[in-house]
Amino acid sequence: MNPKHITSLIVAALFLGAAFAPAQEWKPANPKQFTTWGENVRPESAWREYPRPQFVRERWMNLNGLWDYALKPKTAPQPGKFDGKILVPFAPESALSGVGKICTPQDRLWYRRTVAIPADWKDNRVLIHFGAVDFDCVLWVNGGLAGSHTGRSDPLTFDSPEFLKSGENELVLGVTDPTDTGEQPRGKQQLAPHGICYTPVSGIWQTVWLEPVPQEFYLKELRLTPDVANKRLWVVPLLNAAVQRDELAVRVTAFAKGKPAGSTVIRVNREGYLQLTDLHLWSPESPFLYDLTAELIRVKPPVGDRTQPKNRAKLPAFGEQERAAYDNAQVVSEPMDTVKSYFGMRELSLGASHIKQQPQLRLNGAAIFQHGPLDQGWWPDGLLTPPSDEAMIWEIQWLKSAGFNMLRKHLKVEPARYYYHCDRLGILIWQDMVSGFTRGLRNHREDAGEPVRLSTSREQHELELRRMIGRLYNHPSIVMWVVHNEGWGQYESPALSRWVKAIDPTRWVNGVSGWLDQNVSDIYDIHTYQEVPLTPANQADRAIVIGEYGGVGWPIEGQLWEPDKRKWGYQTYDNKEEFDAALRKKIEALIPMKREHGLSGAVYTQTTDVEGEVNGFMTYDRKKIKIAPDALKTINQKLVETK
Repeated sequence: MNPKHITSLIVAALFLGAAFAPAQEWKPANPKQFTTWGENVRPESAWREYPRPQFVRERWMNLNGLWDYALKPKTAPQPGKFDGKILVPFAPESALSGVGKICTPQDRLWYRRTVAIPADWKDNRVLIHFGAVDFDCVLWVNGGLAGSHTGRSDPLTFDSPEFLKSGENELVLGVTDPTDTGEQPRGKQQLAPHGICYTPVSGIWQTVWLEPVPQEFYLKELRLTPDVANKRLWVVPLLNAAVQRDELAVRVTAFAKGKPAGSTVIRVNREGYLQLTDLHLWSPESPFLYDLTAELIRVKPPVGDRTQPKNRAKLPAFGEQERAAYDNAQVVSEPMDTVKSYFGMRELSLGASHIKQQPQLRLNGAAIFQHGPLDQGWWPDGLLTPPSDEAMIWEIQWLKSAGFNMLRKHLKVEPARYYYHCDRLGILIWQDMVSGFTRGLRNHREDAGEPVRLSTSREQHELELRRMIGRLYNHPSIVMWVVHNEGWGQYESPALSRWVKAIDPTRWVNGVSGWLDQNVSDIYDIHTYQEVPLTPANQADRAIVIGEYGGVGWPIEGQLWEPDKRKWGYQTYDNKEEFDAALRKKIEALIPMKREHGLSGAVYTQTTDVEGEVNGFMTYDRKKIKIAPDALKTINQKLVETK
C-alpha cells in the first residue's frame, strides 16, 4: 500500500453505518476567529480520513459527527436528558464543536450516540477507538461499564465485544478534567487563559471509530526500528495477548515504489529482522518511505511441543536460532489478519564537528543543521483539534517552502495523521513531552535543584511519557524526545533522561529544554529571547542547540484574538519593515554560532500567533502571512549552507 494514498483508502467504508443528525442542528459557537478550513467544516465531513496511517485495516467505521452532549456537576448521575448536540471530534470549548462552553473541574461532560454494527461484522470482535480524550473518561456500552482511561494525549481502545450487540448500540462517555488545578500533563491549557497560556480543552478531541478484528487473536502492534548499517528493519509483531502458540507467526513484506524489497516470517510476540534488497535512506530532502504489509498466519512449528524441556533445548527462544527457523517455516494457512504500514530508514548519531571537542547532531552519518519553528499546534476554531487534515498539510508544506527542515512540537501530541504527513513530506520533529505543573512546582534557572513531586503526579507523567514514546516510535520524522520544557514541572531530569534513552536509544534525548540544566542527555539547550540571541556554551559531550529564540511580535489589527489585552511578543513592532529587520537579525545571528561554535540547531518562536501571542510568521487564523515563505527560505539557505 502506498502511504500517499491512505487518505483515499476505502472511501465507501467512511460512511458505513454512520448516522448523522441534520446539519441544521449544528452551527459554530461564536468564534473569535475562523480559519479557511474551519469555515468549510460540516457535521457530515468533519475528519473523515483514516485515523491511524501506520496500522491500517480495510474495514472501519467513522463515528465523528453530531453526538448528544450534557455538561453537569460531576457529582450528578448520568443525565436522562441531554443539553444539545456537539460536533465530535471538537472539544466543547471550541467554536467548531457548536457548544462553546468551558468544562470546569467541578463538571462532568457527557456524550451519547447510537451506532449500528454492520451485519457483515457479526463474526468479528469490534474495537471502539478514541484518538484522544482529555482527561479522565469512563465508557458505558448499552448501559454496561465497558472501561475507563486517564490521560490527555494517548489513544484509547475499548476491547469489550461482550457489551456490543447486533442492531443499535448506545455509547455513553463521561469525562472530567482538572485542567490547571491538577498536576497531570496538560500543556498550555489554563482555566483563565492569558499571556502564553490558552483556552482549555476537555473531552473528545480526536477521531472516534470502530474496527472489526478476528475474534481470538489479532495484530495489536508493530514496533519498527531501522538498522541502516546492516540494511535491515527490526520488527516486533505483537498480538492482543501474550500467548504461547508456536504455530502463530507474522509474515512481513516490504515494498519500495510498489516492488517487493524483502520478506520474512517472525514468530508472534518476538523480535525479528527484515533484510532489505535495496536501501533508500529517509531525510528531509528525500523522505523515502517503504510500504509494509504484516499478515498473521499459521506455520508448521519448527519443533514439537515447547512446553517440554527436551524440545525447548532444541530451539531456544528469543535468539538468532529461533529467528532463522521461523524465517524458513512452512506457512499452512491464509492470513487471519492483515495490517498495512510504512517505515523510513534513517540513522541518528552524535559525532565530531568542525569545532574541536564540540559534538554535532548527525543524520545518516552527515552533520545536519536543524532550523525550524516552535509549533504549538493550536487553532482558533478547533483549539487542540486542527479544523481538517488539509489544514495540517498546508501548514507543514508552508514551513517546508520557507526553507525549514525541522519543527519543535511544543507541549502537544498531535493526531497520528500529522506525523504521517511529516513522514511523507520530510520534516524533522523535536517532540516535547506534554508538561504538567502547578505554580508551587515551578523552578527557575538560578535555582540550585529541581522540585519534588507527589508519587501519583510522577506516575501519571511517566505513564503518559511512556505511552507517547510507544505510540510515536515508528515515525521516522521524530528525531528527538524533549523530556522537560523550562521549569514547567521539571523533576528528576537525570533519571528520566537516562530512562528515555534506554527505552529508545535510536533517537536524541533532550533532558531539559532551556532552563535548569542538569548536565544530562545528548543536548545542551538554552532559550534566548534577546534582540541578538546568546550563544550556548560549548560542551565536550553534548550537542549545543537553541531550543527557543526569536519571538518577534507584530500585532495586525483586525487579526487579534483579544484586541484589548496585552499582545505577547518578546520585542514587538508595529510595521512590516521593523518586523522583517528584527526577524532577519535574529536568524542571521545563528550563522557565526554554527560556523565558530558548532551550533547544531535552533528553534524560532513561532509558526503562528496563538491567542494572546503575536509572534508568529502568520496570524492565528493563518489568513495573514507576515513574511513571505520565499523570503524566509533565502535567509534559511544562508544559515543551512554556510560552511
